[in-house]
Amino acid sequence: MKEYTFKELRLKNNLTQEQVANKSGFSKDYISMIERGKRNPSDKAKAIFANIFKVPIVQIFLAVQRTICTKEK
Repeated sequence: MKEYTFKELRLKNNLTQEQVANKSGFSKDYISMIERGKRNPSDKAKAIFANIFKVPIVQIFLAVQRTICTKEK
């Protein structure tokens, strides 16, 4: 399984931040903060994103962690 950041998963699904926000019920700002490694979504939110991106939930956990680790460097 290729490791993606949260943003890469969004782009892989040809979705804008606004589209993810509309589908998830979260704000566009919140999606942006996740992509910048400023927010770690709850497990419930991760399940929602897994459904939107059509990936196993573990891939969302890994993507969020990879995003946070990438931004800390």
